[in-house]
Amino acid sequence: MVSKVGKSSVSPLNFWLKFISPLFDLIYPKQCAICSIELSQQDELICYFCENDLPKTHFENYSEPTPLDQLFWGRVKIDKTFAPYYFEKEGPIQKLLHQLKYGHKPKLGIKLGELIVKNAQPKLFQGIDAIFPVPIHYRKEFQRGYNQSRALSKGISLHTGIPIDERFLIKQKHTKSQTKRNKWLRWENVQETITAVNGLNHNYSHIVIVDDVITTGATLESLISVIQKNYPELRISVISFALTK
Repeated sequence: MVSKVGKSSVSPLNFWLKFISPLFDLIYPKQCAICSIELSQQDELICYFCENDLPKTHFENYSEPTPLDQLFWGRVKIDKTFAPYYFEKEGPIQKLLHQLKYGHKPKLGIKLGELIVKNAQPKLFQGIDAIFPVPIHYRKEFQRGYNQSRALSKGISLHTGIPIDERFLIKQKHTKSQTKRNKWLRWENVQETITAVNGLNHNYSHIVIVDDVITTGATLESLISVIQKNYPELRISVISFALTK
């Protein structure tokens, strides 16, 4: 008796990719985004050693307010904050974030978002209804190919199930880099360019704003001010991949 064999669920494209991918990796081996050594099959984008050497804040273990909490004291009301790593000039975090912003590596952003979740206490994400990536102007997004904060948010969303909402905040004006501005100029600059354009989902009671790195906190302070102006009862938390030390 000849048994009937069902049609294969593997598409022709996936069939060939199964054979081509190892050959491509042999010619162009995947390298660590920090030290550039060839990655093992177990590693993804960052090697095991570099990941473990990243300068951690250990904020997840604090029982008292963290330096990131204190950064916003007397400025805006924030429910919770978290950043797993410290940013230092010429350090590994700077290298990662530079590649994320200018190296056209959205998958790296997703990986960094996963590291945020990996280092955080699970209770950090409890009760959060939506993730708000810090918006960038469409021209800058076109140049980079993506919004780096959205890439981070995607990594967080994949591991927490919290949806991403980009409908509420937009950046209307293209501005130069904020890195050489003082805190007041950063705040004033963002206040002039960020607008809340759509009605916020009234089912939200708690949202989290995601950024790549926090220096003075002026950008986030301005964003939160825009939101709280119209929704004073909304709980807002802040998550960043890194905090400037």
